[in-house]
Amino acid sequence: MLRGIHKASTNWLGKAIMACVLGLLVVSFAIWGIGDIFRGFGMSAAAKVGRTEISVEQLRQIYNDRLQQLSRQVGRPISLDQARALGIDRQVIGQVVAETALDEYARKLRLGLSDAEIAKRVMSDPSFQGISGQFDRGRFDAVIRQAGYTEPRYVAEQRRILLRQQIAETVAGGLAPPKTAVEAIHRYENEERTIEYVALDRAQAGDIPPPTPEALAKYFEERKASFRAPEYRKLAVLAVTPAEMAKWTVISDADAKRIYEERRSRYATPERRQVQQIVFPKVEEAQAAAERIAQGLSFEALAAERGLKDADIDLGTIARSAIIDRTVADAAFSLKEGEVSAPVQGRFGTALLRVLKVEPEQVRQYEQVAAEIKQEVALERAKAEVSSLRDKIEDSRASGDSLTETAQKLNLTSTTIDAVDRSGQRPDGVPVSGLPQGVDVLSAAFTTDVGIEVDPLQVEGGGFVWYEVLGITPSRERTLDEVKDEVEARWRNDEITTRLIAKTNAMLDKLQAGTPLKDVAAAEQLTVQTASGLKRGKPSEALSTQALDAVFRAGKGAPGTAQGDQPTRRIVFRLTDIVVPELDMNSDAAKRINDALRQAVSSDLIGQYVVKVEAEIGTNLNPSAISQVVGGSTN
Repeated sequence: MLRGIHKASTNWLGKAIMACVLGLLVVSFAIWGIGDIFRGFGMSAAAKVGRTEISVEQLRQIYNDRLQQLSRQVGRPISLDQARALGIDRQVIGQVVAETALDEYARKLRLGLSDAEIAKRVMSDPSFQGISGQFDRGRFDAVIRQAGYTEPRYVAEQRRILLRQQIAETVAGGLAPPKTAVEAIHRYENEERTIEYVALDRAQAGDIPPPTPEALAKYFEERKASFRAPEYRKLAVLAVTPAEMAKWTVISDADAKRIYEERRSRYATPERRQVQQIVFPKVEEAQAAAERIAQGLSFEALAAERGLKDADIDLGTIARSAIIDRTVADAAFSLKEGEVSAPVQGRFGTALLRVLKVEPEQVRQYEQVAAEIKQEVALERAKAEVSSLRDKIEDSRASGDSLTETAQKLNLTSTTIDAVDRSGQRPDGVPVSGLPQGVDVLSAAFTTDVGIEVDPLQVEGGGFVWYEVLGITPSRERTLDEVKDEVEARWRNDEITTRLIAKTNAMLDKLQAGTPLKDVAAAEQLTVQTASGLKRGKPSEALSTQALDAVFRAGKGAPGTAQGDQPTRRIVFRLTDIVVPELDMNSDAAKRINDALRQAVSSDLIGQYVVKVEAEIGTNLNPSAISQVVGGSTN
């Protein structure tokens, strides 16, 4: 999800829409200013919305479920501290309160949905459809179980969601954004510009002599804070994950062969056939066609007579399970290669079938999958062992053992990192090795102190990482002698940047006075280049984001200057052409913008409506109880 948000917000339109969506979750709900004094409901409640009390345990379960869902989507666990830093706690609690308010309002309006309608919605959900395209009970159970739901809880949740959608559709359905707004956004996204420009880099800055000791000392003193040594921490880390433990779990050939036989179907590729089908609306037509084929008419000639092309009759090379109609599937898989069937009464009419090619079932032999089976079984057993080890590790730590002592006692391997900063580097600037993958140990380690026992971090896919701060080396000011090379390099870059800015400003003055760019460039022995098809938000190797911003702030024919892809590079340009895009309101681009605008406006309206509903129904929060759930202050 976070990758999706990041991707959606990389252009202007996406940023506007995401701002509206986040406003819906956080700002529009406005729950943090409502009922911030705990009163009027039970001490075990975290919030009261209308007549509904949300207990601490209910909120904790919802919050943990949402965090786990987000963790699965981004592919790594999200800790409570990270959730608070990202504002996820406020978003989730805002959603919970808003959803509860809408549920209360739905009851007040006496809205409802029949069990049959709920079942219809669930069974038509593509997420629960199997290979045949039909509702698959086994898949349904697996998907909702993975999401942390039981069937009754999932059905109840779907009922509430559908009722909320009815309310939202009533409030914001049928909105049509103004054509002018769609055209303006389309122009903003797709307007193209062309420039002629020259690029300046270190070579144009001239020779820069080394700084005098006095100049370097003065430069360092003025910027001493930026050269500080970071805080370093000494850490002990112990990772217990199924993947790591599976490496040391030995699975015998006897066990692997037994499991191979039990799961033999998993190692088989089912028989596949290339099937052709001609469907007739009436049984009599199919029977007459079958008789003609028996007398020598080819299948292709019959198809041609009915105006069918090869693509119209070819079902492809498929497995039995891929044919939706069971009767047709059974008939197709009973034919010999090249044989045409008798008329088959299928779900969509009476059909004649022909099998062009048969690909027999392929079963991978034990020798081919032995390593795969052993690894899979080792991982399964390791997952069970991880749970047992976690209890043993926690018992050892509770008895006063350090993390290193605990690892030695349980014959595990811990890692000691003598010094690491927040960015994961050692004092010599080399990245540390030995940190577990898939979990952010450093962020967590820099929020605690020496001797503090903290909860382990949970690793995606199972497993835990324990960490312990053994020592802290505070951040400190470094002397000039310690960082002299770094200071001198930065001083030189600043000198280059200063000279280039002065040179490009002088060139810009000449351009503004009417001197052609080619003459200005010739005086500096620079080559004029052309860049066309430039669009907002799409920098290239030659033109940085800063340069594009300057280009799109300029008027046609106007000169400008901007930083290149580094501070030590500059460009001087003249805008030579602007191409304004035309918009067909029936095009995919117009529909995309129209849909995005409608969604943004709808979100804003729904957000305002929810605020009104919350105020009408009454919302009170218990900050201290909420703090227990999210693991810290919510103020």
